[in-house]
Amino acid sequence: MIDIRGITKTYGSGDMAFQALKGISFGIADGEFVAIMGPSGSGKSTLMHILGCLDTPTSGSYRLDERDVSALSDDELAEIRKDKIGFVFQSFNLLPRTTVLRNVMLPLVYAGVGGDERSARAARALHAAGMQESHFTHRSNELSGGQVQRVAIARALVNEPSLILADEPTGNLDTRTGEVVLGTFQKLNEEHGSTIVLITHEPDVAEHAKRIIHLRDGRIVSDDASHAQRRAAL
Repeated sequence: MIDIRGITKTYGSGDMAFQALKGISFGIADGEFVAIMGPSGSGKSTLMHILGCLDTPTSGSYRLDERDVSALSDDELAEIRKDKIGFVFQSFNLLPRTTVLRNVMLPLVYAGVGGDERSARAARALHAAGMQESHFTHRSNELSGGQVQRVAIARALVNEPSLILADEPTGNLDTRTGEVVLGTFQKLNEEHGSTIVLITHEPDVAEHAKRIIHLRDGRIVSDDASHAQRRAAL
């Protein structure tokens, strides 16, 4: 699904140039659950923006579902984001006084999907994210932090994207609630075959993935199965 080859990203020019990524190469197959991990300044946020088609590399190629998106126009990148990528952010970004179901339906409104189909698809996405139907009519400001993040996951799923990109999705949650949310990602990967890329700086969060790519100073320093995956293979 993802094929990254020789990606670099440079900000500024001349004496002020800063190279955030320095020749990154890797692939992610359809149905993988991968964590991209690194400390502040490692380049993981820059890489996330490129993977999410929010930015383009300075050099190198990025193919998503066999399409080279490295040098597409802003409008073409917006189409890719709408059709192929579901985003889950640390800050949730839900409308607080709008119902759970309507929050999840919102991307389908922008996509021009009809009312009955919007409702059905939003309900399916909420069920897949582990939300109980009794919560569908609650406003998002009436939910717990973990429930709100599950709604955000459902919203990311509703357009049936090829890729779910989760940026520090447990950063605003306590440990117990974070475990519930990470379990939701694991279930989506194992039972629904969702391809998930998780961006994090926390080793215990990364261990919920099946593979961990470590970045440091703009380079990949390791790319291995997680400890949990290695134990499962024994």
